[in-house]
Amino acid sequence: MGKPKAKRRLADNEVQAHGHNIRISPQKLNLVAATIRGRKVEAAVADLSFNPRRISDDVKKVLQSAIANAENNHGLDVDRLWIKEAYVGKSMVMKRWRARARGRVGRIVKPWSNLTIILQEREEAA
Repeated sequence: MGKPKAKRRLADNEVQAHGHNIRISPQKLNLVAATIRGRKVEAAVADLSFNPRRISDDVKKVLQSAIANAENNHGLDVDRLWIKEAYVGKSMVMKRWRARARGRVGRIVKPWSNLTIILQEREEAA
């Protein structure tokens, strides 16, 4: 039996890809995501390839996954794709501690992030 198929939340010319549990703080990940928002897909991949930040490789993987979803699952034209949204959210936080002076504790917080990229196919190649 099973559940009925859920309605698609995006338009027919939109696709998305998620990156879950990326080991970096959301604030740092958002700096890289902001550089690709609203850009064409080819330019965004080129920018991420030469970005010096460590996390740009993970963002590039999520972007390439969204491109593959558009091409293989929805039959969209890769040359007309652009990044409609790229947003970052919090995930879990690993909490560690380090011994400090006089019997106290220094708290170490190791955050994780989620990344969602939504691509849209434009009618005209702008």
